[in-house]
Amino acid sequence: MAGLSVDEKYALISRNLQEVLGEDKIKAVLKERDLKVYWGTATTGKPHIAYFVPMSKLADFLKAGCEVTILFADLHAYLDNMKAPWSLLEKRCEYYQRVIKAMLKSIGVPLEKLKFVKGTDYELSREYTLDVYRLSSMVTEHDAKKAGAEVVKQVDHPLLSGMLYPGLQALDEEYLKCDAQFGGVDQRKIFTFAEKYLPKLGYAQRAHLMNPMVPGLAGAKMSSSDDSSKIDLLDSAAQVKKKLKMAFCEPGNVTDNGVLAFVKHVLFNVKDNSGNKIYTNYEDIENDFQSVALHPGDLKAAVIRDLNELMEPIRVEFESADNKKLVAEAYPVEKKKKGPPAPKNSASELPLSPNRLDIRVGKIVSVEKHPDADTLYVEKVDLGEETPRTVVSGLAGLVPMEDLQDSLRVFLCNLKPQKMRGIESQAMLLCASSSEPSIVEPLIPAEGSKIGDRVTFTGADNCQPDEQLNPKKKVWDKLQEDLAVDSLCKAMWKDCGMTTESGVVTCASLKTVPIK
Repeated sequence: MAGLSVDEKYALISRNLQEVLGEDKIKAVLKERDLKVYWGTATTGKPHIAYFVPMSKLADFLKAGCEVTILFADLHAYLDNMKAPWSLLEKRCEYYQRVIKAMLKSIGVPLEKLKFVKGTDYELSREYTLDVYRLSSMVTEHDAKKAGAEVVKQVDHPLLSGMLYPGLQALDEEYLKCDAQFGGVDQRKIFTFAEKYLPKLGYAQRAHLMNPMVPGLAGAKMSSSDDSSKIDLLDSAAQVKKKLKMAFCEPGNVTDNGVLAFVKHVLFNVKDNSGNKIYTNYEDIENDFQSVALHPGDLKAAVIRDLNELMEPIRVEFESADNKKLVAEAYPVEKKKKGPPAPKNSASELPLSPNRLDIRVGKIVSVEKHPDADTLYVEKVDLGEETPRTVVSGLAGLVPMEDLQDSLRVFLCNLKPQKMRGIESQAMLLCASSSEPSIVEPLIPAEGSKIGDRVTFTGADNCQPDEQLNPKKKVWDKLQEDLAVDSLCKAMWKDCGMTTESGVVTCASLKTVPIK
């Protein structure tokens, strides 16, 4: 924007960000010319309303006179555990381009000031490929896994493709000739990876601009894979109203509130239901909500109204036959294979819900070293049954015995019993686990929880636990992939909180690590 000083431009660029790496670099560039910024998105699941958060920041960058490039990272989408099959890359990339352009138009961002690039337009070139090989000769497995830990899907035996992902994202900074890369704070490890390795290739170190992660409607990070947590950009007005009415929005809670966070980062003017008050800055909204002067119902009603206004132009655009065809081709509905009907109430009919896990609060009444294994403990656990169960846990050397003795912990009780060095383990002690450094923390039930209390997942499909999990169906294996503690040490399955009647299950200090 003409006439803005360096400080005014920087204030626009950095407002509402959680962190900036390279502030001095940015200000030095601004003294000489406009800043070049790139934002990339992997073309995997359908974009949802949380995408309005980075879109709003792109508007800030443009107001500050920045040259902005949007990268549709189709190749990255394939490398991340094949979230976008190769056969669908082109269609999904086209869908992202159309829907994001529609979003930008709905918030008044001029498209002519933006540059749109597809990853495969340059990432398959000879020069880029040679740089990938050069980088792979420098990067250790440890650094590659660490860089992608919060972005690439984490599994016990990762594919090489996922470890290439951070390096490609780093190289994009050079090939897009940017001064700064913008993204969520969950990408911080990739950004510091780029700062470390690009200079080793002889390329300039870039600055990095990080948005906070906006909570989903269920209370955690908004996710493309959980319908209860997100509102799709093509959802109807009725669906928006229904989902927002169900959204977590506890009176007075201003820290873990997806509705309020969306107001802060996207919406600017919110009116209460009575129409007696119009807010012109976010701080007044937060203060009134914290003091309960603004009721959650009034906040939700205002957000429903304003959000539907933003979404309506997008819905209209995607009513065209061409766009409907694109959606169907980019996200085809898998046809069920014909076969004999499954018996009623069979396990195959049940949803893959974490509530099929029989997880309970138990008290460890005794703990001792396994007589034939240095790394194992043998615990006797009171789970509210007639007799205690025997549980064998690989925690020796990781968790002191005294931390377990007489403590309330969380146990998975419907796995098939398994002998471990001659002693049958009849349940599993659930723990948050970090591999580097090697730290294990047993999960902690909410204060007030009692022996035998069932642990469930808020927002997941309601069902009774299986009597015993069938190892051949791999129900536990599939569910365990999405069990983790979040950035607040809360135990989650996807975006569904693990809870007892007394509250949320947590761990002591680990964050964003898997539960095993």
